Amino acid sequence: MAAIKQVLAPSHATGRLLLGVVGIAVAVAVISMVGEFRATQLASMAYLGVAAAGLTLLTGLNGQLSLGHGALMAIGAYTAALLLPDADAGTPLPVVLLAAVAVTVLVGAVVGVAAARLHGPYLAGATLALAVAVPGLAIYFGDTLGGEQGLSVSVPDVPVWLADAIFFLTGTDPSRGRYVSYVAWVVLVIVLVVLANLARSRTGRRWRAVRDDEIAAQLVGIDLGRNRVLAFVVSAACAGLGGALMALAVRLTAPSGFTLTLSLTLVAAIVLGGLGTLTGAVIGAALLTFLPQVVTQFGGGIGLDDVQSAQLAPFVYGLVMVLVVLLAPAGLVGSLLRWRMRRAGRRTSAVLDGPPPSVPSGSDSSDSSDSEPSDDSPTSTQPTPRGAHS
Repeated sequence: MAAIKQVLAPSHATGRLLLGVVGIAVAVAVISMVGEFRATQLASMAYLGVAAAGLTLLTGLNGQLSLGHGALMAIGAYTAALLLPDADAGTPLPVVLLAAVAVTVLVGAVVGVAAARLHGPYLAGATLALAVAVPGLAIYFGDTLGGEQGLSVSVPDVPVWLADAIFFLTGTDPSRGRYVSYVAWVVLVIVLVVLANLARSRTGRRWRAVRDDEIAAQLVGIDLGRNRVLAFVVSAACAGLGGALMALAVRLTAPSGFTLTLSLTLVAAIVLGGLGTLTGAVIGAALLTFLPQVVTQFGGGIGLDDVQSAQLAPFVYGLVMVLVVLLAPAGLVGSLLRWRMRRAGRRTSAVLDGPPPSVPSGSDSSDSSDSEPSDDSPTSTQPTPRGAHS
C-alpha cells in the first residue's frame, strides 16, 4: 500500500502520467454523453485551458507579465487555417497542430529575446503592442489571410480507427464537432502533464529563482536571459497550440476573434484560478466558458429580456473577479493551497510542541512555578560569567 501511494503521489512523474490517462478517459466519457452544444463548450474550455496553462507558467512561475498571448493564439490559428483551407486538404490533424506550435515558437523566440531585456510595465506594454498589431497584419495581408472576413477552417474527417473505438465504447458515431472536443481535451491533458513535470524539474526551479531574486539567481550561475526566453517560448508554444484548437472548434479564423479582449481574458483566467497553478488555469478557463451562459439563463429566468440578460453576464463576471481579488488574492486554487499549508503548519507545530508536562503527585505546583531556573537548565537565560569555567 505504501508503494502504491508513493507512485500515485502528485510529486512523482509516474503519478502525474497515470492521472493524465485517467483524465483523458473521463473527458472522453463526458464528451460522449453530452450534447453537441456542450461538446462545443468543452472544446472552448480546452483551448482556453491550454493557452492559460502556458501563460500561468510564464507569469506565475517566471514572473513575466504578458498581455499579448491572444496574438500568439492568432498565429497558431492562422497557421491551422492555411493548412486546412477545405475538406480536400488532406493534412493530418497532428501535423497541423505541430506546424502551429512550430510557427508560434519561432515568433515567440523573437519576441522572447526582446522581452528578456524588459521588466514589469515595460514588458506588459511591449506584449500589449503585439496584441494590437498582429490582428492588423491579417487585414494588411488580406489576399493571403482573408482580411476582415478571415479564413474558413475545414475539420478533417474522423479517423476510422477512432470512430470504431468510440462506437465500441459508447455505441454512437462521433461527429466532427465531438472529434474536435476529443482532440482538444487529449491535448489539454498532455499539456498539463508536460508542464507539471517541467515546473518540478531543474528548469522550473531555475525559473522560480529568476522570479524570486534575480541577483541571487545570477550569483549561483543562472543565465537570466536564457531562462526568460525559454519560459516565453514554452508559453508561446502553448498559446499557438490553443489557437490552432480554437480555429478547429470555431471553424473560422478572423481578426475579430483575436483582439485585446482575448489576451485580457487569458490574464483574467489565471488570476481567477491562481497564478502559477495549472489547476487554477483550468478552473479559470471553465469559469470563462460556462459562467456567461449560466448568468444569461438566470437573467431570462427572472424575467429579463435578451439584451438585459446579455448585459448581466459581464456584470456578474466583473463582480466575481472583484470578490476573488478581495477575498482570495492568490486566486481560488492558490488561496486553497495556502490555507492547506497553514493548516498543515499548525498541525506540525502541535506535534512538535507536544502536550504540556504533567505535575508529579505530591509536589507543590505553586513552589515549582515560583522557583527560578537553575544555571544548567536549557531554558535558563542568565549569562554565564566570564571565567566561570576556568
